Amino acid sequence: MTSNKPYLIRALYEWLVDNDATPYIMVDATAPGVDIPPGIDKDGQVVLNIAARAVQGLEMTHTHIAFSARFNGASQSLYIPIPSVLAIYSMEDGEGMMFADDTSAQQEPGQDKKKAGKKTSAKPGLKIVK
Repeated sequence: MTSNKPYLIRALYEWLVDNDATPYIMVDATAPGVDIPPGIDKDGQVVLNIAARAVQGLEMTHTHIAFSARFNGASQSLYIPIPSVLAIYSMEDGEGMMFADDTSAQQEPGQDKKKAGKKTSAKPGLKIVK
């Protein structure tokens, strides 16, 4: 199956907008394909306001989020691949969702079948938290 991440991002964006919240995305600025203005990231991450009043030409597809926004008075085009989106949330109250690392979703087809044939003696990773 394909990743559900782009669907969740679009659904949460719509939900936030419908509730008069300001949608922000947190992006891994070091991920491959991320195209943002230089110097706007901090420690390899950037938080971007993607509300309709803050951006122009917002495009959200299965593969990327793209839009234009103003930085220091100049319009800039941004391109954010979906795997680089770490979270989408409301600026007002933090409601939204963080996403797990996408590296496991990028494995080659058939890898699960290869793993299925191998026996492992590792114990389950679940723990009781009190």
